[in-house]
Formats: sequence, C-alpha cells, structure tokens
Amino acid sequence: MTGEDSIPRFDALLPPEMARRAEEIGVKKAALDKPSLLALAVLAGAFIALGAVVATVTLAGSAAAPWGAMRVLAGVVFSLGLILVVVGGAELFTGNNLIVMAWAGGRVPTAALLRNWSIVYVGNFLGAASVALAVWAGGTYEAGGGAFGVTAVEIAAAKLRLGFWQAVTLGALCNVLVCLAVWLCYSARTTADRVLAIVPPIAAFVASGFEHSIANMYFVPVGLFIAALDPGFVDAHGLAAHAAALGWGAFLARNLAPVTLGNVIGGALLVGAVYWFVYLLPRRTA
Repeated sequence: MTGEDSIPRFDALLPPEMARRAEEIGVKKAALDKPSLLALAVLAGAFIALGAVVATVTLAGSAAAPWGAMRVLAGVVFSLGLILVVVGGAELFTGNNLIVMAWAGGRVPTAALLRNWSIVYVGNFLGAASVALAVWAGGTYEAGGGAFGVTAVEIAAAKLRLGFWQAVTLGALCNVLVCLAVWLCYSARTTADRVLAIVPPIAAFVASGFEHSIANMYFVPVGLFIAALDPGFVDAHGLAAHAAALGWGAFLARNLAPVTLGNVIGGALLVGAVYWFVYLLPRRTA
C-alpha cells in the first residue's frame, strides 16, 4: 500500500462509484434473513410515520400562513423519517426499489427482489399503521384544540379523492425524489453528508403534493381511526363530509395500490434502471 492509498478519502463519491455502491448495498439487502428484514421494515414504517406526525403538526392551524412556505416547512420536518431510516438503519420499500440496480446486473435473482419488496412492504405497513393507532390512542389528534385531528382527517380524505392515474403519476414523481435522496446518500461519507443530501428532495416531494405509499400507510389510517373511533370529534369539528369519504377498501384500491405502482415506476425504472444503464451496463459489456 502506498502512502497515498493509506490516506483516508473525505471527498464525496462520484456517480460511477455511487452506482457500484448501490449495487453492493442491493445485494446485501436482498440477502437479509426474514426476521431481520421484517423488524427493520417495521422500524422504517414507524420512522416515516413519525416524520408524518411532525409534518401534520406543522400544517395544523396554519391556514393564515403562506401556503407554499408552510408546505416546504412541512417537507423539511418530514425529512426526519428518511433520515432515521438511512442513518439509523432500516428497510424502506420505496428506497429499496433501487435494489433493481443489482437485479438488472444479475446479482440478485427475481425471487430475492420480490421477497425483499413484499416483506418490507408488509413491515412498513405494520410500523406506519401502529404509529397511526398510537396517535389516536394517545389523544395526540386533540392537540391544538383539535387542529391536529382536523388536519389529519382532511389530509386522509384528500388522498382518497385522487383519480387512479393521478395517484400513479404523483406516486412516480414522489419516488423519483425519494430514490434520488437515497442515491445522493451513496455519495456520502459522513452522517452530516447524508442528512444534507436527504432534506432537499424530501422537502420537494412533500411541498409538491406527491404521493408516498409508506407515508400514506400513516396518513390515511390515522384519519380512518379518528373518524371511526371518535365520531364526536368528527361532529364537533364539522368533518362529516371528509369522514364519509374514508374507508379501508377505498384506501387500498383508490390510493395505496396506484400510489405503490407509481412509486415502483418512479424509483425502480426512472431512477434505478436509468443509473444502472448509464453506469453499470457499460462495465458489464466492456
């Protein structure tokens, strides 16, 4: 080893190195045992939900504030979720769409890719929905004179009013930004690098109103829990019309399914497959 080789590198990785790193991480993720994968997925769902809780607090009672500014601020605080996932270590379905880079190169079998995505998706739902239930059980929705709960129900109802292809499109745009945030983290060498890489893309997707399937596993269930388990709250705050739009069947068919499809298109195809084609395919065909 030369003296130059022994000097630690502190500069960020360049895109070709990031692609190789993404491929190696994809191989490791696909090889995780089921119990560990599920546990880390539950954590990731809970982490994203915690970011959503803080974002709801930010938006609650902000009607008099500038609309765009409050959405950007909500996006900044929502970034907490992905920061906890990336820095704390957890398995998030939308970020794991980048495993397609290892799959496209033949290093991860199709069965292993689908195994990872399915287990992580279920675990994410368990984690996010558990936080939603805790928000109801703990009475957090009554904070701010009920402003938190009102905002939560309004957000949930708005998500279920999206058309199918609208939800697919918003899901694709969302996961382009989420996977770009994860992609940028592959260039990082420090925790500070990772945090700074995550915040702008995540703030952008939240501020723009794009749709994240795992975040919606919190946003819609929390509205459902409030509407179903505290009808007095709904009546007191004039939320009957919003509550009437909420239902588990509508959530799964009209929001979660199309948003998930869009997330896969945006993350796996528009980010993962494109970077694989540009940086990893030439290496295989050289």
